[in-house]
Amino acid sequence: MDLKINHIQHIGIPVSNLQKSIAFYEQFGFKNVMPSTFEIEGEKGGIVAMMQRGTMILELYQMPASHLSEIANRKDGHIDHVAFDVDDIDLTFKTLKENNFTILETEPVFLDFWNKGCKYFNILGPDGERLEFNEIIK
Repeated sequence: MDLKINHIQHIGIPVSNLQKSIAFYEQFGFKNVMPSTFEIEGEKGGIVAMMQRGTMILELYQMPASHLSEIANRKDGHIDHVAFDVDDIDLTFKTLKENNFTILETEPVFLDFWNKGCKYFNILGPDGERLEFNEIIK
Protein backbone atom coordinates (compact mmCIF):
# COMPACT_ATOMS: atom_id res chain seq x y z
CA MET A 1 0.00 0.00 0.00
CA ASP A 2 1.40 3.38 -1.00
CA LEU A 3 -0.05 6.10 1.24
CA LYS A 4 1.43 9.61 1.36
CA ILE A 5 1.51 11.01 4.91
CA ASN A 6 3.26 14.35 5.32
CA HIS A 7 3.63 14.60 9.11
CA ILE A 8 1.69 14.47 12.38
CA GLN A 9 -0.76 17.31 11.97
CA HIS A 10 -1.99 17.68 15.53
CA ILE A 11 -2.70 15.83 18.76
CA GLY A 12 -6.22 16.19 20.17
CA ILE A 13 -6.61 16.60 23.93
CA PRO A 14 -10.03 16.80 25.61
CA VAL A 15 -10.05 19.32 28.47
CA SER A 16 -12.54 20.21 31.20
CA ASN A 17 -11.83 23.97 31.18
CA LEU A 18 -10.60 25.35 27.86
CA GLN A 19 -9.54 28.78 29.17
CA LYS A 20 -7.49 27.21 31.97
CA SER A 21 -5.83 24.83 29.47
CA ILE A 22 -5.09 27.66 27.02
CA ALA A 23 -3.35 29.60 29.80
CA PHE A 24 -1.39 26.48 30.79
CA TYR A 25 -0.08 25.81 27.27
CA GLU A 26 0.67 29.49 26.66
CA GLN A 27 3.30 29.17 29.39
CA PHE A 28 5.19 26.85 27.00
CA GLY A 29 5.01 29.25 24.07
CA PHE A 30 1.87 27.86 22.40
CA LYS A 31 -0.54 30.40 20.89
CA ASN A 32 -4.22 29.93 20.04
CA VAL A 33 -4.11 30.23 16.25
CA MET A 34 -7.64 29.00 15.57
CA PRO A 35 -10.46 29.30 18.08
CA SER A 36 -13.64 27.59 16.93
CA THR A 37 -16.79 25.78 18.01
CA PHE A 38 -18.33 22.41 17.23
CA GLU A 39 -21.41 20.35 17.96
CA ILE A 40 -21.69 16.71 18.91
CA GLU A 41 -24.82 14.62 18.45
CA GLY A 42 -26.67 17.81 17.48
CA GLU A 43 -25.68 19.67 20.65
CA LYS A 44 -23.88 22.98 20.24
CA GLY A 45 -21.45 24.34 22.80
CA GLY A 46 -18.22 22.50 22.07
CA ILE A 47 -15.23 24.84 21.93
CA VAL A 48 -11.80 24.35 20.38
CA ALA A 49 -8.40 26.03 20.51
CA MET A 50 -5.70 25.00 18.06
CA MET A 51 -2.57 25.79 20.04
CA GLN A 52 0.54 26.16 17.90
CA ARG A 53 4.23 26.51 18.64
CA GLY A 54 6.43 26.29 15.57
CA THR A 55 5.27 23.24 13.64
CA MET A 56 3.59 21.59 16.66
CA ILE A 57 -0.18 21.85 17.05
CA LEU A 58 -2.29 20.70 19.99
CA GLU A 59 -6.05 20.65 19.55
CA LEU A 60 -7.55 21.45 22.95
CA TYR A 61 -11.28 20.93 23.01
CA GLN A 62 -14.01 21.23 25.61
CA MET A 63 -17.13 19.17 25.09
CA PRO A 64 -20.63 20.69 25.42
CA ALA A 65 -21.88 20.77 29.02
CA SER A 66 -23.86 17.51 28.86
CA HIS A 67 -20.74 15.64 27.66
CA LEU A 68 -18.19 16.99 30.17
CA SER A 69 -18.42 13.89 32.38
CA GLU A 70 -17.04 11.85 29.47
CA ILE A 71 -13.62 13.42 30.07
CA ALA A 72 -13.48 12.39 33.73
CA ASN A 73 -14.71 8.87 32.93
CA ARG A 74 -12.30 8.14 30.06
CA LYS A 75 -10.67 4.72 30.17
CA ASP A 76 -8.15 5.41 27.40
CA GLY A 77 -6.31 8.44 28.76
CA HIS A 78 -6.63 12.02 27.73
CA ILE A 79 -4.93 11.97 24.34
CA ASP A 80 -7.90 11.53 22.06
CA HIS A 81 -6.28 11.08 18.67
CA VAL A 82 -3.18 11.61 16.55
CA ALA A 83 -3.86 13.38 13.28
CA PHE A 84 -1.84 12.95 10.10
CA ASP A 85 -1.74 15.66 7.45
CA VAL A 86 -2.61 14.44 3.95
CA ASP A 87 -2.80 16.14 0.55
CA ASP A 88 -5.86 14.27 -0.77
CA ILE A 89 -8.40 13.17 1.85
CA ASP A 90 -10.65 11.41 -0.67
CA LEU A 91 -7.83 9.32 -2.11
CA THR A 92 -6.58 8.50 1.39
CA PHE A 93 -10.11 7.43 2.45
CA LYS A 94 -10.48 5.25 -0.68
CA THR A 95 -7.05 3.63 -0.18
CA LEU A 96 -7.65 2.78 3.48
CA LYS A 97 -11.15 1.48 2.75
CA GLU A 98 -9.84 -0.75 -0.05
CA ASN A 99 -7.23 -2.12 2.38
CA ASN A 100 -9.88 -3.05 4.98
CA PHE A 101 -8.97 -0.62 7.75
CA THR A 102 -11.66 0.04 10.35
CA ILE A 103 -12.90 3.49 9.34
CA LEU A 104 -15.19 5.24 11.82
CA GLU A 105 -16.90 7.68 9.44
CA THR A 106 -18.86 6.77 6.30
CA GLU A 107 -17.04 9.52 4.37
CA PRO A 108 -14.62 12.38 5.09
CA VAL A 109 -16.25 14.99 7.37
CA PHE A 110 -16.04 18.73 6.67
CA LEU A 111 -15.32 21.10 9.56
CA ASP A 112 -15.39 24.89 9.32
CA PHE A 113 -11.87 25.11 10.75
CA TRP A 114 -8.95 27.15 9.42
CA ASN A 115 -9.55 29.63 6.59
CA LYS A 116 -11.39 27.40 4.11
CA GLY A 117 -12.23 24.39 6.25
CA CYS A 118 -10.79 20.92 6.55
CA LYS A 119 -11.91 17.35 5.96
CA TYR A 120 -11.05 14.40 8.16
CA PHE A 121 -11.85 10.81 9.04
CA ASN A 122 -10.61 8.37 11.70
CA ILE A 123 -9.49 4.77 11.70
CA LEU A 124 -8.94 2.46 14.65
CA GLY A 125 -5.52 1.06 15.49
CA PRO A 126 -4.93 -2.41 16.95
CA ASP A 127 -5.61 -1.28 20.54
CA GLY A 128 -8.57 0.95 19.70
CA GLU A 129 -6.51 4.12 19.34
CA ARG A 130 -7.90 6.65 16.90
CA LEU A 131 -5.76 7.83 14.01
CA GLU A 132 -7.16 10.82 12.14
CA PHE A 133 -6.34 11.71 8.55
CA ASN A 134 -6.87 15.40 7.87
CA GLU A 135 -6.65 17.70 4.87
CA ILE A 136 -6.68 21.45 5.42
CA ILE A 137 -8.41 22.91 2.39
CA LYS A 138 -6.30 25.50 0.62
